[in-house]
Amino acid sequence: MTRQLELLRPAQIAEEISRCARVWLPLGTIEYHSKHLPVGLDGLQAHGLCLDAAEIAGGLVYPPLWWGIGGGHARYQWTVMMSEATEISSILRHTLARLQDFGVRQAVLFTGHFADEQLAMIAQLADTWNAQNGPLHALALGVNGNTEAPLPPDHAGRFETTLLAAYHPQAVDISLLPPPQPDEAGEDPFGPQRHALSHSLHGIFGADPRGYAPEDTAILRGAMATWLAARAGTI
Repeated sequence: MTRQLELLRPAQIAEEISRCARVWLPLGTIEYHSKHLPVGLDGLQAHGLCLDAAEIAGGLVYPPLWWGIGGGHARYQWTVMMSEATEISSILRHTLARLQDFGVRQAVLFTGHFADEQLAMIAQLADTWNAQNGPLHALALGVNGNTEAPLPPDHAGRFETTLLAAYHPQAVDISLLPPPQPDEAGEDPFGPQRHALSHSLHGIFGADPRGYAPEDTAILRGAMATWLAARAGTI
């Protein structure tokens, strides 16, 4: 049986929730991730990891919420960011209330978009919700939270390229990236120069994805899923 909640009938949902009263809520954005990656990367990687973690730790996975806040790409092509955290928090708060009504006892807010503003938003939401001491506990996590991951987190760099390829290899096309320029050697991979349209890694912040190795996908995916499942714990 699939763990994608939107594909299940009510009796199937109830059956799984009776075994493990956990729902995973993947969060993402529609955001520019350079020329070689799809704009839905954040939600796609969050959804994929939640499905993997649910196979390990139990529970069902909600469809991704495709809106986020913050980060340095708000004015990039095809990026849509909300201007206020309250716009997203209101949706999530109502979702938590309804899930609690349905007998869910843990909701994992897991964001693939890990701008500081996004992380702060879900952390504050979880803290406020949990302060009510109701039967449902909210846990806020970001894809950047695994300090022991085989690759460090980035934006459209080697980490996100490798992780997205683990789920949607057909959506990654490294050949679309231009060759490096001589003056880019030894630069800060998180420096402001990466915002320049003339840069070969325009919009990419982190390790050069041109070093992406397909054999790393399974290793990174497994490490991230195991970490996420462990953070959810038992309920």
